[in-house]
Parts: sequence; C-alpha cells; structure tokens
Amino acid sequence: MEKHKILIVDDDLAVCSSISLLLKRAGHESHFINNPKLVFEKLRELEPDLILLDMNFTIDTSGKKGLEVLQEIRLVETKTPIILMTGWATVQLAVKGMKIGANDFIAKPWDNKQLLSSVSTLLQLDQQHKKEAEKRITNFEHIIGEDPAFLEVLNMAQRVSKTDASVLIIGDSGTGKELIAEAIHYESLRKDKPFVKVNLGGISSSLFESEMFGHIKGAYTDASTNRVGRFELADTGTIFLDEIGDLEASSQVKLLRVLQEKTFEPLGSSQTKKVDVRVVSATNKNLEQMVAEGFFREDLFYRINLIRIFIPSLAKRPTDIPLLVKHFINNLRMTYDSPDLTVSKQALEWLQNQNFPGNIRQLKNLVESTVLISNNQRLEMDDFRRQYQATSFQTNKVELPSVGSVSLEEMEVQMIKKALAFHHNKIVDTAKSLGITRSTLYRRLAKYNIPYDA
Repeated sequence: MEKHKILIVDDDLAVCSSISLLLKRAGHESHFINNPKLVFEKLRELEPDLILLDMNFTIDTSGKKGLEVLQEIRLVETKTPIILMTGWATVQLAVKGMKIGANDFIAKPWDNKQLLSSVSTLLQLDQQHKKEAEKRITNFEHIIGEDPAFLEVLNMAQRVSKTDASVLIIGDSGTGKELIAEAIHYESLRKDKPFVKVNLGGISSSLFESEMFGHIKGAYTDASTNRVGRFELADTGTIFLDEIGDLEASSQVKLLRVLQEKTFEPLGSSQTKKVDVRVVSATNKNLEQMVAEGFFREDLFYRINLIRIFIPSLAKRPTDIPLLVKHFINNLRMTYDSPDLTVSKQALEWLQNQNFPGNIRQLKNLVESTVLISNNQRLEMDDFRRQYQATSFQTNKVELPSVGSVSLEEMEVQMIKKALAFHHNKIVDTAKSLGITRSTLYRRLAKYNIPYDA
C-alpha cells in the first residue's frame, strides 16, 4: 500500500493525536498543526496528498473561520482533496463547504471506519485524476482545436513551457488565455509547485500591496491577522497575472519592482522576502498602444513580454466551432445525465457561420443554455437560433437603464443575481460568466448580502 502524506488542521491537540494515530495504523504518514495561521507554511513544506480541516477555531461554532481557511487553501491547492470536520454539523454548513471546494464532510465524534473509508476513496480518486491529467496535459491534448494557426499557437506554448521565460498571452475575451496559461505551467518543470491565478482587473490600487505581497497584523485598521500575499503563495511555482492591461499606474511600479528584484516586503513590515516565481501574464488590450499613450510602463511591458503568444479569436478559426460544440455536448451529457444528447449536422453548420464576439465563453454558454431551454435530446438549428437571438449581446441591442435611474452598485447586484440564477448557484460558473475570480465573487456576495445556498 502506498504511503500518503495527510495534514490534520485542528486546534484540539487530542483530536490531532487520535486521528494521527488512526491514520498511521492504516499505513499513512500523518502530520498536524493546531494553528490555522501556519497552514500555508506547512503546505509548502509538506505538500500533502490530503487535508483534514476542522471548521471551528474559536468559541464561535458557525464554522466561518474554517470556511475562510478552506477558501484560502483553494487559492493555492486547487486539486488536493480536503475533508471538513466539525462537532457542530449542519447540512447547510456541509453544502457551503462543498461549494467552496471541500470534497467530503465528517461530523465529530467520527466513526473510524467512515473516516478511513472517506480518506481511502478520495486518495484513490485523486491518484486516478492525476494520472488522467498527466496524460492529457502532456501534449496540450485537453485544448480543443485543429485550425492550423491555432495549432501553431499551441506548439509555441508547448516549446516555451519547459523554460522559465516570462510569457505574455494576448487575445480577445473568452479565447482561452487562462487555459493556455495553465497548460504552460503544468507542462513546465514547476508543474508540481503552486499555480496561483490573480485577476489584476479586480484589485484596486489601495488593496494591491495587501493582495499581492500580504500584510502583517496591524498594518492597517482591519488587519487583525497576518496575511500571505499571492507572490509568496506562488513561490517556486507560477503566478498568472490575468488582465494585466487593467493594472493602475501606481500598482505597475510596485509590480515592476518585485519582477526585477525578486523581493518584496509585506505591507506594514520592513522584512524583505525573496521569491522565485515564473510569470505568465494575459490581456485583451493593445499594450504597445497603451505604452505609446503613456498608460502602461514601457519597462514593465518588456519585463513581462519575453515570449508573446497571440490566441486567435473564434472568428479566425470557425472550423473549430463544431469541435468545440461536440466537446461541450459530451461534457453536458454527464452533467445533466442525458446520454442521448446530440447535435444535428445542420445545427453545427449554422453555428459555424455565426458571429461570437464573446468567443469560446459565449459559444459554451449558448450550447449549455440551449440544452437547458430546448429540453430536446437532439438539438436542431432552430433550437440554437432561438437561444442565440435571446442571449445576443451585440452592443446595438443592449438596453441600459437611463442615467440616474439606477446606481452602479444596484446594477452590479442585479447582474450577480441574474448570473447566479442562470448558472443554478454554481459559484465557479457564475464567476467565469461575470469575468471575475471565485474569491472576488464571494466578496461581492458578502458585501451585498446575496444568498446563494438555495
């Protein structure tokens, strides 16, 4: 039996000792920490195969702290299986944890057989997924496309992935820039290290230092604890700087310094930390024009632009549209338990001739919404046509409320609620459709007190 490394995070030493002994008897290598603030340090040191995470670290039994720790872990460890544990088990708490990214839920006091069974099952599934992913990723095979120009893009990305060169990915919104960035990382020599994604367009200049470099307790009014920044989380791995063209001028200076010197100081601290990261950036903007107009620093542009990769829009690779549609349909068969779901040849030909300014993201949304609305097992041209017309967002058809009739905040709330309803409260899909990260969406939900558990 293969020995796996399991990390236990619980403030009760007796619980840690008991579970640790149980896991060791089952042939696993167990480690534990009592302070959730040390979790990231331990993750980098141990690189565990599975995490057992307690939900309550204070006298408050709401599980809020455990969910916060879970959310932070998922920013770095997107694949590692996580089992939540609590003595105050509720279905609502379990559902909330699963939505954030937990894989299973164990109530205290636990049943030894049940706990070991859950651990064993998740470890086996994780090993299977790793083998499948490794096979997929090796030749960028999970990226759909046969267009010659697009294949050349993939070949170039694959060639540079083995190096540590900084890469700038340029393409219209929805073309798959994040997918290419992930493939570059997992094909690189850093593939077993962290891959940290940052949407720079969603970070204001006032929060930039705290988000990117972290802060120490007391650095500002609401800084009640130390926080690890994105660069430190990405140490020895890859940091993906999405929407870098939206970065404000003051933040560009701070980013340039860490890229040049490979050092930074957490906000409120005088201690300099070293960082070793590979930088992959992406934008849908013309950075050269922004440099010429003084909106983007020339030195930062050349720092991130050692290798430049252009991703063609869907309009320039229309022959890939039928391939993408078939790929989406295959996935939806499993998602909606519809094994007989198919698309007619006429429908594929019609889709290939349509304009998709939102590129692959728009096409994917159209296919999924058509599956849901049509309620047919064989999708015809008219099914797609009706939904295409209903969801078309061409600028001359968008009706905005009159100026002064509604605030920007109210519009944001309405858009978030609409996206949640469309995606059936699936946080990941909702965030992607809104063009923001999952953590940014959670902050918006909390800010506006929008329910999403129903």
